[in-house]
Amino acid sequence: MRITRTGGGRGRRAAAVTTTVLTASALLLTGCSSDDGDSDASDSNGNITLKVADFGQFGYKEAGLFDQYHKLHPNITVKEETTANEQDYYPKLLQQLNSGSGLGDVTGIEVGRIKEVVDTQAAKFTDLSKTINVADWVSWKEKQATASDGTVIGAGTDIGPMSLCYRKDLFQKAHLPTDREAVATAVAGGWEDYIKLGEQYKKSAPAGTFFMDSASAMYNAVVSSSAQQYYDADGKPVYKDSASVKQGWDLAAEAASKKLSGGLAQFQDPWKAALRKGQVASMVCPAWMAAQIQTYSGDDFKGKWDIARAPGTTAANWGGSFLAVPKSGKHVKEATELVKWLTAPEQQAAVFKAVGVFPSNKGAYDLASVKTAKLPYFSDAPIGQIYADEAKSIPEAVLGAKDGVIKDTISTQINNMEQRGTSPDKAWKDATDTIDKAIG
Repeated sequence: MRITRTGGGRGRRAAAVTTTVLTASALLLTGCSSDDGDSDASDSNGNITLKVADFGQFGYKEAGLFDQYHKLHPNITVKEETTANEQDYYPKLLQQLNSGSGLGDVTGIEVGRIKEVVDTQAAKFTDLSKTINVADWVSWKEKQATASDGTVIGAGTDIGPMSLCYRKDLFQKAHLPTDREAVATAVAGGWEDYIKLGEQYKKSAPAGTFFMDSASAMYNAVVSSSAQQYYDADGKPVYKDSASVKQGWDLAAEAASKKLSGGLAQFQDPWKAALRKGQVASMVCPAWMAAQIQTYSGDDFKGKWDIARAPGTTAANWGGSFLAVPKSGKHVKEATELVKWLTAPEQQAAVFKAVGVFPSNKGAYDLASVKTAKLPYFSDAPIGQIYADEAKSIPEAVLGAKDGVIKDTISTQINNMEQRGTSPDKAWKDATDTIDKAIG
């Protein structure tokens, strides 16, 4: 899904997932649907077109779900309108909400934006709690989309449980463990152990390679494992005093100073080139990242990557989105039913199979197509088991209105430490000055 901000992870492309069993409900029907027509179009025969406005790659088209829905509801054609970059999509969504025009019948909302939308725009969206059972999702997911009056404005699509992706061949050359269980044991103490593993790697690192792609990515992984990140429960920004932010910042600064990172801003051209050239030995890996690695590393490195459990004992989530239904649509009932269907376990399992996006609906975890899922590209890593176990213990994070702004700004300054040699003190001051101006 387009290259998103640091929070969303929808830059991902399809990753081939194999399963030992496919449930009948996950098998996709084939068919044709038209992309012609306006969002709220209807004709005298009762045929309507629903527009799904989203960003990047939600995976519905790749999984054949829009065609399948047309088969099930011949009078409904679903038209997807996708914006490549979420940073372009969100301002446009706010403009449309303010003007009351141009909205999709269904709109995607990224997790880094959901709190702001809930706090400032909830009245403009349909209450989905009357249609979906919020207990079907991991407990913290729908709370993120729940307004103070109890209305639920978004149905959860995916989440980003954490793992560690690594190159077995580069680890072997650097005299590090290569078995996924052995790697997990080596970093079991937390991200501090990951730094220590990086120091060992550097002693015998193959020429031209880096232990990790980006210290800012590791920072995001560290913060994502904490319930309190940038705001407290009362909605007050606390990022300057947040224990998780301090830990993540200090570890990122240490990685930068010890040259353990390539200083590669994720999803930018140098990052893609480094993957293509095989220069990156490990990466923090929310579920959606595997597809990115496969896409940009290419066929030359198939079977050389593997996936281990993330460092530490505290689960983490990085990324995820929601589907919402604006009240102003002409086909609210039909749009709501579409959202309910798209976020049901079988459909989320189908998207997981198609593009590697991990479901937020707990019912999907018991489906064979999720439970036994493996990634051939990553040495048949048992991602269904790894991510499901992680997802069940992710802490409920407190979200704030400007989470995305804060996260992006800090990541930029970490990149400056890596790329420009900016001192940690100056980088932190630059980050806080910018954030304070942005959030008032």
